[in-house]
Amino acid sequence: MTALAIRQAEAKDASRLNAALNALSAHLGDRHRAKDSHIAKAGWGDAPVFRAVLAEEGAKVVGVALYSAIFSTIRGGTGLYVSDLWVAEDLRGTGLGKRLLAAAAGDAERVWDAGFMKLSVYESNEGARAAYLRMGFTAHENETNLSLDAAGLERLRTE
Repeated sequence: MTALAIRQAEAKDASRLNAALNALSAHLGDRHRAKDSHIAKAGWGDAPVFRAVLAEEGAKVVGVALYSAIFSTIRGGTGLYVSDLWVAEDLRGTGLGKRLLAAAAGDAERVWDAGFMKLSVYESNEGARAAYLRMGFTAHENETNLSLDAAGLERLRTE
């Protein structure tokens, strides 16, 4: 068995990162719209909006955590929002997800002085939800995630 390594993703990893995120989308039953060029621009363009860590076994990507900085006035500081966490099916339950989150947290502390982490989990993804609760995450029943799609965002900007 090849040793597993976790490292910071780099611009040259955009295609491999997107392939892993596509696997996550497929696992969740989501449509994956991101192209390699979107990932490259958003992660390593003029104004990067995310950072990522990769888990690799040899040349194979077996896990990914993609995250962004957030600021909370309630907490009085910066944190990280993990938008995507994927672990290859044959490595689920091995603690790799926790190791990826720990690596992301360490990087976010160094780069943004992050003092907390947030993420969202699908109600239907019971295994992931249980894993997060075991790690110490808490559900906030008084919070509801809301979003605007592209058309809604355009209306907001122009009306």
